[in-house]
Amino acid sequence: MHGFFTRRGGVSGGIYAGLNCGQGSKDDPDHVRENKRRAMAAMGLGADDLALVHQVHSPDVWTADAPRDRAAMEKADALVSRRAGLALGILTADCAPVLFADGTSGVAAAAHAGWRGAMSGVLENTVARMEAQGAKRSNIHAALGPCIRQPSYEVGQDMKDAFAERHDDHEKYFAGGARPGHYQFDLAGFIMDRLAALNLATTHDVGLDTYADAERFYSYRRATHQGEPDYGRELAVVALATG
Repeated sequence: MHGFFTRRGGVSGGIYAGLNCGQGSKDDPDHVRENKRRAMAAMGLGADDLALVHQVHSPDVWTADAPRDRAAMEKADALVSRRAGLALGILTADCAPVLFADGTSGVAAAAHAGWRGAMSGVLENTVARMEAQGAKRSNIHAALGPCIRQPSYEVGQDMKDAFAERHDDHEKYFAGGARPGHYQFDLAGFIMDRLAALNLATTHDVGLDTYADAERFYSYRRATHQGEPDYGRELAVVALATG
């Protein structure tokens, strides 16, 4: 089972209004805890069944067998587990959440794929770690959740140059921008092509833009453009069913 939560339904207020699950935000910690509890309840799980990582825009993957206190979380950007009933969670606010599951082998994973992590291999590393835990690519299903989309994602020459050093096909993901030396980056397209190259059972993109839909989604870039001091985070979760 899996879910891409929106900002609707939570107890947070102000710039965090809604279901802010960002434990790294400056929101009231009690509100964040209640929001996460509500999200887990919607999954049919308890508040203590959620495993997260300290996301650092890396290609690193953690094999999870239980939740960790925030102070003890691994610095990584993906989680893999064989434990049924353990929810693997990713927090995003424009970066892409990607959820994986091999129900046949009993292996699930969740990845945080911003441009740095996606460029440097977090998706490939996640699937490799799933295979190390017994999964088979032909059984793995992957879903890309809400993230910033190309019309909303202006980037500079430095980012294009970084991709050029690693990916020969990078040009197809950078459309001309409105300003000289700027481009519109297709993060979702890049991710879906990376997933396709892994020869998984199925891949799916929900096709939703976090920046463009303020009613449903938090967005780091939108908050920055509006001069807000902080921003909320959406939660994406996958868990193997028990029983």
